[in-house]
Amino acid sequence: MRILVAPQEFKGTLSAREAAEAIALGLRRSLPDAELDLLPLADGGPGTVEALVEATAGRYVETEVHDPLGRPVRARWGALGDGRTAPSSASGGLRTSVIEMAAASGLVLLRPEERDPQRASTSGTGELLRAALDAGYRRVIAGVGGSATNDGGAGLAQALGARLLDEHSSDLPPGGAALARLDRIDVAGLDGRLQETEVIVAADVTNPLCGPDGASLVYGPQKGASEAIARELDAALAHYAEVVRRDLGVDVAGIPGAGAAGGLAAGLIAFCGAELRPGFDVVAEAVGLAERLRRADLVVTGEGRLDRQTAFGKTTAGVARLAREAGKPIVAVVGSVADADAARPFDAVFALTPGLATPEEAIERAAELVAAAGEQAGAWVKERADADGN
Repeated sequence: MRILVAPQEFKGTLSAREAAEAIALGLRRSLPDAELDLLPLADGGPGTVEALVEATAGRYVETEVHDPLGRPVRARWGALGDGRTAPSSASGGLRTSVIEMAAASGLVLLRPEERDPQRASTSGTGELLRAALDAGYRRVIAGVGGSATNDGGAGLAQALGARLLDEHSSDLPPGGAALARLDRIDVAGLDGRLQETEVIVAADVTNPLCGPDGASLVYGPQKGASEAIARELDAALAHYAEVVRRDLGVDVAGIPGAGAAGGLAAGLIAFCGAELRPGFDVVAEAVGLAERLRRADLVVTGEGRLDRQTAFGKTTAGVARLAREAGKPIVAVVGSVADADAARPFDAVFALTPGLATPEEAIERAAELVAAAGEQAGAWVKERADADGN
């Protein structure tokens, strides 16, 4: 039996690679003769670089950039291996790199008391993109999940040579709040290499830039914004969108998903001509998930929590959909199930044993507990195979 093990990260506890290895450990206890194919996945958020580099036998690169508050930080990005090119491209032969905004502009880089979307900037992500250009890459996959920012990609644009000016022709300072003072945009100094570069934005949300479902009002609070500040940031992004439309001719306010990563997706579209795609689809195509599914007899995926958001672009739901289309049984190993409907796409779901540990112990023993759930999944598979006479 060949089993494809394709989980995403268990947020806050295990990376996708660690989760895949823990599930595999448990499966081997129940199914020692099974052939396991480990394929850690992501949906554009943290872990996207690792998923693409590992699946394509690529390589990692580290670059010093600036974090959301302007401090130096070492950020890792990747070069895809095996001659891979970016998904959805009609042309071939160009090497592909992958960057992850969370590595440069992510919430994980800040302590809770440092979170401040009024000041946080995406300049570090722009520096990562520039590093990929400097290295000769003309296809860039940009994972945009996990942001600490709400600046509409303004910092990224400035790092790439654009100028965002106030009414006195002074450059705007970093952060989303300053966008309220934006008077005009000057792209004369924007890096010319962007015109010959294909940028693909891998996003796991479809929120618009502004409004009740927009970047500021939906995600601002988790980045440190009060209700009042979130409203101010929303108004600033709306003003920014209008200036972008006037000066660049791009209507980012009307694009679903432009609000991803505090509007970074909007900035990538406006300044880099980026294509916005569902993160899972980008990753799945780049790592050849469909082909590896076809070679499998069973698929095991997983994440930290099955909930109402699972169906909206999360990796586990995407894996389940492709497994169904390929006619393969699909099993999920998860930390918990918060919504029964989220479990419906799977033939079976195995959660960490309730009461086995406190929440703190569950985090500390995550790999052990995931392996135990993987062993339960393997026992279920064996029982099913025995019942079928296989």
